[in-house]
Parts: sequence; C-alpha cells; structure tokens
Amino acid sequence: MSDAASADPLARIAAALERMSPPPAPAPDFAGADAFIWHVGPDRLEPVPQVARVDLALLHGIDRARDILLANTVQFARGHGANNALLWGARGMGKSSLVKAVHGAVRAQGLACTLVEVQREDLPSVGRLLNHLRAAPAQRFVLFCDDLSFSHDDQHYKSLKAVLDGGIEGRPGNVILYATSNRRHLMPRDMIENERSSAISPSEAVEEKVSLSDRFGLWLGFHPCTQDEYLAMIDGYCAAWGLDVPADRLRAEAIEWQATRGARSGRVAWQFFCDLAGRMGRAV
Repeated sequence: MSDAASADPLARIAAALERMSPPPAPAPDFAGADAFIWHVGPDRLEPVPQVARVDLALLHGIDRARDILLANTVQFARGHGANNALLWGARGMGKSSLVKAVHGAVRAQGLACTLVEVQREDLPSVGRLLNHLRAAPAQRFVLFCDDLSFSHDDQHYKSLKAVLDGGIEGRPGNVILYATSNRRHLMPRDMIENERSSAISPSEAVEEKVSLSDRFGLWLGFHPCTQDEYLAMIDGYCAAWGLDVPADRLRAEAIEWQATRGARSGRVAWQFFCDLAGRMGRAV
C-alpha cells in the first residue's frame, strides 16, 4: 500500500477522534456577567444575564441567618477570612433566596463577587470547575449548590469534600461554597440509622458520611415561620409592588390561603402574593 493510501485512513481516524474529544472550551469572560452556571458535556461556564432574586430587605423571619451570611460574604469579597456555609432546615423558608439576595447586596456595595451555580449531579466534575476558577485569582467566586442531599448509595459527597478541604492541592483561596439542604447532615436519618445497624464498624460508617456537614464552618438553621412573620412577608411584598389592599381583607385572605396549603412559609407567602397580584391585574 502506498504512503498516500495509508495516510488517508489515518487522517480520517484522527479527524473522528478530534470530533469525539473536542478541545477544551476557552476561559470564560468573568467580567461579562456576575453569575454563571456550570455545565458538563462539554465543560463550560454559561453566563446568567439576570439572576432571579428578591431584594434582601424582603426576606423576613430569617434575620440572624441573613446578617451572618451577609457579613461572611462581605469578608470573603474583601479578601478576608470567611467560611463555607450550609443553609439547612424547613423547606420554603428562603435558603436559596437568601444566597442570591446576599450576592446581590454584596455586588450593590461595589464589591466584586461572582456567583457560580453547580448542580448536585455535576459534583464529580467539580475538580475541573475549580481549575477554571483557580486560573482567575483576581476574581472572588461563591460556588452555590442548591438542594444538596445524598442517598445511601450516592458517592457524590466524596467529590464535595474536594471543594471543602481541597486535598493536597487545597481549595482555591478565591472560592467559597454555599450549599442549601433540608437536612442538617445532608442525608436522611434512616440512612444514618441503617449505617449504624448494618456496618461492621457502625461509628466509622456513620462518621465517614456525617463528617461532610462538619466541614462547613457556618451552619445556618431555617425553621418554620410564625403567623406574624408570614403576614409580615406578605405586607413587605405588597409595599414593594405598591398593592393597596385593606389590612383586614389581606389578613383574612392570607390566613385562608395558608390554611388551604396546610403550611406556612416564605414560599407560601410569595405564592399567595402572586395570586393576589394577578387578581388585581398586576405583574410581578
């Protein structure tokens, strides 16, 4: 076979391999947006034109968590010491809303801080994400993982340890992690009890998983709100959007709404307000 004939199949094979394994995506322009979403297949940081957030002043009933997380984020944005934070507790009480609102408040103070959201199922790729962020040392990044939890056969938590403690390479100094979860230890209680009952060394089996939550320097608990806090949330939304509703009517309808839902939370308050605004012909 001639050299030209043999070279042609090799060229086609090389081209096919190039298509199967595309070159790494170029480094993102972090100055082009204040928030990004991490995607895999292929790896890329996609800019978010506008973050879906509410104003920090509209988050009622979580004052202590708000103040602590805001102070921690300001410290981090200024290049000072700061902790990773786990926001855990009752559903619908503003955990993810607080992270986004705090990010907006810090940016409003003129401090450079970029929010990067990573999905739980993409945690195995987090090492590659950290390499992108490490390559931009002048930037400060809040890595955000929403609704974080693990099942009994889930090994993703091992990838998360690389973000929290960093191994021998260390977590980049310009990266901090905020995660939200309904569970304080990031896994269901029956899973912890099962580990204790079935493992050869029960204490070691439990510690291996529970220790993950211990790696967060800040634990911020969110608990069900009182009726007064629930009504204050709705009052705040009405004031912010300029809805003028008689107080007695607003209170009665709000209480009826939460009774039909069987729950009382910030999410329920927002859902009632959206319904109210719609009935009054207002966009939100």
